[in-house]
Amino acid sequence: MTTNILFAALLLAPLIGFLFNGIRYQSKNCLLAGTVASGAALLSFACSVVLVYQLAHLPVESRALTAHFFDWMTVATFKVSAAFLLDQISAIMVLVVTGVGSLIHIFSVGYMSHDERPSKYFAYLNLFLFNMLLLILGDNLLVMFVGWEGVGLCSYLLIGFWFTDREKAAAGMKAFITNRIGDAGFLVGIFLIFATFGTVTFTNLISLLPAAAEVGWTGPITLACLFLFVGATGKSAQIPLYVWLPDAMAGPTPVSALIHAATMVTAGVYMMVRLSALYVLAPNAMMVVAIVGALTALMAASIGMTQWDIKKILAYSTVSQLGYMVLGVGVGAFMPAMFHLMTHAFFKALMFLGSGSVIHAMHEEQDVRKMGGLRKYMPITHATFLIGWLAIIGMPPFAGFFSKDEILWNAWNLPGAGKLFWLVGVVGAAITAFYMTRLMALVFWGKSRVSSHVHPHEAPPSMAIPLIILGVLSLVGGWVGIPHVISAILPGHPENILGHWLEPALARLPHEIHGSALLEWSLMGISVGVAGLSAWFAFDSYIKHPDRPQKITAKIRPVYELVNDKYRVDELYFGRIINPLVDISKGLWAYIDVNFIDKATYAAADLIKSAGGGIRAIQNGNIQHYALMVALGLVLLIVFAL
Repeated sequence: MTTNILFAALLLAPLIGFLFNGIRYQSKNCLLAGTVASGAALLSFACSVVLVYQLAHLPVESRALTAHFFDWMTVATFKVSAAFLLDQISAIMVLVVTGVGSLIHIFSVGYMSHDERPSKYFAYLNLFLFNMLLLILGDNLLVMFVGWEGVGLCSYLLIGFWFTDREKAAAGMKAFITNRIGDAGFLVGIFLIFATFGTVTFTNLISLLPAAAEVGWTGPITLACLFLFVGATGKSAQIPLYVWLPDAMAGPTPVSALIHAATMVTAGVYMMVRLSALYVLAPNAMMVVAIVGALTALMAASIGMTQWDIKKILAYSTVSQLGYMVLGVGVGAFMPAMFHLMTHAFFKALMFLGSGSVIHAMHEEQDVRKMGGLRKYMPITHATFLIGWLAIIGMPPFAGFFSKDEILWNAWNLPGAGKLFWLVGVVGAAITAFYMTRLMALVFWGKSRVSSHVHPHEAPPSMAIPLIILGVLSLVGGWVGIPHVISAILPGHPENILGHWLEPALARLPHEIHGSALLEWSLMGISVGVAGLSAWFAFDSYIKHPDRPQKITAKIRPVYELVNDKYRVDELYFGRIINPLVDISKGLWAYIDVNFIDKATYAAADLIKSAGGGIRAIQNGNIQHYALMVALGLVLLIVFAL
């Protein structure tokens, strides 16, 4: 099978699934709709596996597969094609997106079985997958931007899927508008790259980059990287554009798993890793990226400590983990950033789907204060969620341990502010361990607080099987990126497969990592120890001494209320930005649109109408009148001639 056919099947399978279910969007046959959509996703995954297999057997120096379908834009020397690229970076993404995406599609068959519009839901899900594939496989920034906008549209449709609820519809609109702000910055970044280098194709761009890094803040590369990062703050939910993601929990829970674990929210991280050669030439921009990532990781984790909605807790956890990925990009740890992107897709998709299983069993209840003791009713969900919990808090040998500590190790070795970034990362890890243990304790452990009319039950096989697969991946997925310091003490000295795979495709910062093995082990032990102590404290507080959290909260009531109100960022945006803009817009409409533009338009129309009425009086259909006008015209001509 040729490469072009495989690329076409990979991209078109979910598009055909979208068309099939979209045409019959009113159908209530969930099994048929889900089978078609899941089959399309699985076909894309199968094509991805074959393509990556072919890619792996190419020589390292020429490890890339391309497919050119047609010329899209040609203006003078500027040429953009509908072309696609599979290399070491996009290979990781395409396997994660199609693999985890397929599991989420299958899980949705059971989860959406009682919904009124399953065909519409699965149509949107397939369209989202198609656009995500455009984003990660496009060989230039414009094809990437088409997919970038496409996933933004699909997120709006999926988050606001239950649009009859005004709150859910508003959440979809909030996500759409917030992402448009970031996308405007992304578009400016693309323009700056084209204006500077005359191309938007990745391979051509990399070949044209200068050898020396920019020093100041106003260089074209630095500005382009900063504007591209604005786009990333929207898609990957970083400060200040993170506010859409927690509200995006309004959509069906599998949507949360798809958008907020494996696909859309990682697009910003992927874009920056894809352009790593550009970012290493803009050290000031990378410092901004690192600072924003570190602050986002810490801020979102602190908010997660105070939330009671099971999906909101996971949402703020997602924002925090994305902060770690962005921090990795900012400190030049591009491989660890991609590594954490992959492992996070496993354990966060697992936890979101696990929360969906809990919500399904609890008859749509999402408040963790009304749960407790669910492990005896839901053993599979509990066991898999337990694996996800151990992975996200960074306990060895689970997946999150390897990727998180690689980011922290690279942060420590960054000259200058690296030690501070490491400290912020460790504090964030401690907070993560606390609120994720709090979530486990309130949902699965301790005494049951479930209402008497609710009868929890285990998920059906269509939901349980994806949980088990993701649980296995969350357990073993980290071993593909095992660091050298751990490999050195293991039998056979297994290599860092992911590191060797990605290394040829990623840029490097000029500084080298010189830390000793003892130092690396020490830092690893500190981060794991701090997280372990934090998890134990949370368990002791919510299981052994359940009155302790209330006592602590009472002592720090003002701080608790501030964090519980999410630092009142939404209120700040509404009070200082959104409402003033609305008021200004109303004033412009009233005084400019209505009193000036409308009145000027009406006056011009009245003038033309009056002039037309005068001329119309001449055209009255009276032959004698026309003859008189002709005679008068002749007399005037004669007089003029004489």
